[in-house]
Amino acid sequence: QVRLVESGGGLVQPGGSLRLSCAASGFTFSNYVMRWYRQAPGKEREWVAHITNTDGRTNYADSVKGRFTISRDNAKNTVYLQMNSLKPEDTAVYYCNRGPDWGQGTQVTVSS
Repeated sequence: QVRLVESGGGLVQPGGSLRLSCAASGFTFSNYVMRWYRQAPGKEREWVAHITNTDGRTNYADSVKGRFTISRDNAKNTVYLQMNSLKPEDTAVYYCNRGPDWGQGTQVTVSS
């Protein structure tokens, strides 16, 4: 059974940082591209970043490029999202994704 469990969300002031983690189980983690999405209140879920399984190449939404970094540790079956220079518009529930599978999400709130 595939499980994706996000953690690391919270309340942070504008300009602050958070590191999200997604612990994966139930599949061969190193064989899959992993993605982060987010959904802000009243908006559709949007793709944030992905990282390939073969060479670790990354790609980012324009809204987070230069501020967020996705990474993975195949030995720990975990994907991370380092978020720096956070803005109020980054407030959302952040989800880990592998194909059709989703985690439960972790809330990130950026507010003073």
